[in-house]
Amino acid sequence: MTICFDTNAILDGVLQRTPYQQAATGLIHAVERGDLTGQLCATTVTTVYYFVQKRYDGPAARTDVRDLLQLFDVAPVHRAPLERAAESDFQDYEDAVLHSAARTAGADGIVTRNTADFSAASLSVHTPTELLTILDHRRE
Repeated sequence: MTICFDTNAILDGVLQRTPYQQAATGLIHAVERGDLTGQLCATTVTTVYYFVQKRYDGPAARTDVRDLLQLFDVAPVHRAPLERAAESDFQDYEDAVLHSAARTAGADGIVTRNTADFSAASLSVHTPTELLTILDHRRE
C-alpha cells in the first residue's frame, strides 16, 4: 500500500507536535519497517525544511530532509498535477496539488489530520490513527 503523507502528518512527527506526534511517528516507523510505502508530495519536502529550519536551524533541517528522502518516495509536482489541481473541486489549492501529485505518482491513499479538507478526493483518505489501525489489522 502506497500512502502519500500530508504535510501536517510529517510535521507532527518531525517537530514532535503533541498530541499528534505519537500517531505520526508510528506511521513513519511503519514506513521504515516496510509495512507501507510512504510518499511525500514534492511541496511537502520544502515546507518541512522551512519549518524545521525556523524552529531549529539550517543544518537540522537539511538532516531531516535527507532522512525523509531516504525513507519516502516523492510525488513530483509539475504542470499536469498543478493544472488538474486548479480544475478540481478542492477548496484548498495546496491540498488539491498534493492529491493530484499523489494520484499521478500512483498512491493508494492519503494520510492527514484534516480529512475534511480532502472531501473531494478520489483516493482513500485516513487520519494517522485510522491508518495505524488498518496496518495493525493487516499484520494480524
